[in-house]
Amino acid sequence: MKQLFFYTVAVLLLIACQSKQNNSDNSKEGAATTELPSLAYTVYTDNTELFAEFRTLVVGDTAKLGGHFTKLGDLFTAVSDGTITMSIVVGDKTVSQESTVSSSPGIFRFALVPPATGIGKLVFDVKNKDYTDQIVIDNVTVFADVNAAIASAKEEPSGNQISYLKEQAWKVEFANMKVIRQPFNEVIKTTGEILPAQGDEMVVTANSNGVVTFSGNKAVVGTSVRAGEMLFAISGKNLTDGNSETRFTQAKVAYDKAKADYDRAQELVKDNIVSQRDFLEVKARYETEQANYNNLSRNYQSGGQKVVSPISGFIKNILVAEGQYVSVGQPIASVSQNRSLVLKAEVSQKYFSKLPLISSANFKTAYDNKTYSIESLNGKLLSYGKSNDANTLFIPVTFSFDNKGEVVPGSLVDVYLKLQPFDGAIVIPVSALIEEQGLFFAYVQTAGESVVKRELKLGGSDGINIQVLSGLAEGERVVTKGAYQIKLATASGAIPAHGHAH
Repeated sequence: MKQLFFYTVAVLLLIACQSKQNNSDNSKEGAATTELPSLAYTVYTDNTELFAEFRTLVVGDTAKLGGHFTKLGDLFTAVSDGTITMSIVVGDKTVSQESTVSSSPGIFRFALVPPATGIGKLVFDVKNKDYTDQIVIDNVTVFADVNAAIASAKEEPSGNQISYLKEQAWKVEFANMKVIRQPFNEVIKTTGEILPAQGDEMVVTANSNGVVTFSGNKAVVGTSVRAGEMLFAISGKNLTDGNSETRFTQAKVAYDKAKADYDRAQELVKDNIVSQRDFLEVKARYETEQANYNNLSRNYQSGGQKVVSPISGFIKNILVAEGQYVSVGQPIASVSQNRSLVLKAEVSQKYFSKLPLISSANFKTAYDNKTYSIESLNGKLLSYGKSNDANTLFIPVTFSFDNKGEVVPGSLVDVYLKLQPFDGAIVIPVSALIEEQGLFFAYVQTAGESVVKRELKLGGSDGINIQVLSGLAEGERVVTKGAYQIKLATASGAIPAHGHAH
């Protein structure tokens, strides 16, 4: 009985020790899982942005990584197809894993065991239907144990960081750009007018007196017409004075008579029955009546004279009403080809000394709020005024450019005259700016899913880009599209706290 008692006590002590040991192991495993510092990297290539989040690497422990892959372009979009191979390279040892896109477009997941301790790199090979790319994260440390990894932890930078997740950016029109120093033009901002180019627009005039009638739907503003196509008819049928039909009939009768006299005189002059002098008089009368008849009959139709388009283009203006009486030479419409246009800018006299420095211009229309570049429209500077008109205090500067069907002749525009460029300016697109109570700000991306709001001091603008005098540093990345979406999300409280699990 005594032996049984000691045996039972020994068993209980053994079980207690094993339980304590297991609890200790579990506690260490939990510490390794929860206390490893988090790392985040944002890397750009020409085609791709990678934002990667993972725990500090420890040799022999499985490293789980969630990679956000963004395809760069005019708009930043999630990489939604293809495969990405991740490799951990330490010295001459490499482990790799291939991954396809997860249920969330743009996110690829990996789980790899680092092969050795030391300074290594992470390599991501991107392959999809649009392009191939390779992204490298250099100088990544693989630690020998958990304690060394924890000791390497660094404090995250503090500040007014705003979290803006990739999943949010992919759902809106979003893009950013690297700030670099580049040439920029001094700019004179003024106003101007878009005018038709010489020879690109012609006025249609009445070719006889009479009442004008429209030719179907061709006499409608904006209608396309061909050269020689009938636009109007002018009739004098019910007029007692200046009746075009009566005039045409009289011209035809006079022409027929003159032709008969001329034919007869040709036979008589052969036999010297009429003198040469009389024959020349008959011939001259015939040619005069023939020219008059041909002129009237060229555009004559039953009911009046035809008025045709002198060029191919579209009807720009109708200057008369149907049924209105018109006189010979009176303008009744204008036809424009709208292929070439002229920008006429009005410049204040105070800039007179700078006019020889003007090299190009941009202009912004009011109807679509779009800014156009004279250079991109194959335009050029035609001239600038050497003096001002007595009736105005402004000096004209004129450019010609090709119209691509978007610019409306006759419209008033804001004009940005570009002078000689200077180097070393920090320049960002106007679309990057947000305005609040007269101050201007931009969002600077400090990490893959973090931005800060930065107040800017601005210089000149050419309508497309604007010079930043202070507030941005070379090498930073500024949000160029989607700034207002960030502002709205911040105001609504829709942006979550920084960081999320994958």
